[in-house]
Amino acid sequence: MNADLEHTMGEPLPGVSRNRAFANAGREPTPQAYASSYNNYYEFGGSKDIWASAQALPTDPWRLEVTGLVKNPTTYDLADLTQRFDLEERIYRFRCVEAWAMVVPWIGFPMRALMAAVEPTAAAKYVRFTSFYDPAVTPGPNFGFARDLPWPYTEGLTVDEMANELAFFAVGVYGRTLPKQHGAPVRMVVPWKYGFKGAKSIVKIEFVAEQPATYWNTLAPNEYKFEANVEPDVPHPRWSQAKERLVGESTALFTWEEQPTVIYNGYGDYVAGLYA
Repeated sequence: MNADLEHTMGEPLPGVSRNRAFANAGREPTPQAYASSYNNYYEFGGSKDIWASAQALPTDPWRLEVTGLVKNPTTYDLADLTQRFDLEERIYRFRCVEAWAMVVPWIGFPMRALMAAVEPTAAAKYVRFTSFYDPAVTPGPNFGFARDLPWPYTEGLTVDEMANELAFFAVGVYGRTLPKQHGAPVRMVVPWKYGFKGAKSIVKIEFVAEQPATYWNTLAPNEYKFEANVEPDVPHPRWSQAKERLVGESTALFTWEEQPTVIYNGYGDYVAGLYA
């Protein structure tokens, strides 16, 4: 790992236990240098090599507002999140809609723990997640209409999806606090869905009654579905999803190991019932 990239890694998170149920993803974790230098974060550019530009993200102080159809609306700072909710490590497979994949050791807490704290009402059927956006800091991809894109980045889940055992808020990775290129200081991780469903640098969570508009589904609804589950038999309009490539050296995509895509990214035992 080069020195500049290493400097972007977060601070150590000692004393975090590994959840034994998610201690083995069936593959070794992707080397940290690869996982931290091959990232989609369109607020900071349209290439994968955004780790340097993402360092402009201001993360201290940080506020995360939880609002909408809940009994206990709350605004958390990062210390609230890391002290109120028990942190654990989970090694999850990660599958991008672009047909590449990683294995990542996230640190964080289950989304259902936050749900228990804020108590959604019976009227809440969906959840909208909003990412940090400031046009002075997050210029978007380097092309002319970037500012006309539907910023801020938003994503959504059903309440039942958020309550699933797999759904996770990450505040760290590889034993350290979350680097900015990974979506510091807190991001979504929903490993049975394509990676674009995992909103980064979350500033607002809103429980709502109707399906919310989301970034990619608004831009290209025929290509990026709201549900966006990993489904090898459902091709993207412009490429197949039947196979995936495991991220290796970021300059040698054609050499990456290729393997079959598995339905729900291999997590069907946990989530298939949501879609029966």
